[in-house]
Amino acid sequence: MAPRADRSRDTLPGHVVEALERARRAGFRLSSEPAVGRLLAVLAAGVPAGGRILELGTGVGVGLGWLAHGLGGRSDVEVRSVEADRDTAALAQEGRWPAHVLVILGDAELYVRDHPASFDLIFADAPGGKWEGLEHTIAALRPGGHLVVDDMRPDAWIDETHRTKTAEVHARLLGSPALVSVEIEWATGVILCTRCG
Repeated sequence: MAPRADRSRDTLPGHVVEALERARRAGFRLSSEPAVGRLLAVLAAGVPAGGRILELGTGVGVGLGWLAHGLGGRSDVEVRSVEADRDTAALAQEGRWPAHVLVILGDAELYVRDHPASFDLIFADAPGGKWEGLEHTIAALRPGGHLVVDDMRPDAWIDETHRTKTAEVHARLLGSPALVSVEIEWATGVILCTRCG
């Protein structure tokens, strides 16, 4: 019997397709790659009942779409996504999100500072909470919670600020005694961490 072709790699979830269309219309070019999105979906699927997921940097909702997809039809996990730019947040809020998925206009760094030990999964994809205030993002994880940080391949950036900040985040995540971390050669470079405790 011939092996079945895997079409899952070609199919994008509905929320992701809608967000990509919003990105196209708005000329937004900073959306998460599908490979990162699939990893987010896998991790979201493992969040326990009553758990909480946080995304820092909603953009127009592509990463959020993958997180929602990972939960399938579950509504027992709360998903929050924080976006600092008013116009971008408004685009993301156009999505037909389930009631347990919330897009918040705000400062990601301040948000994690106000929510210690609150989340089972955090996707840090904004300067606030990643470049600045990373210690608050780590503290916002519950023990056993996962942190995903992408865009960690320095060669992906031509800008010196990005290279410097990426190196700082890399060193802090891999050197943090509060985390068990692994660097993954995946998409734009991912560091996956678990909070100790």
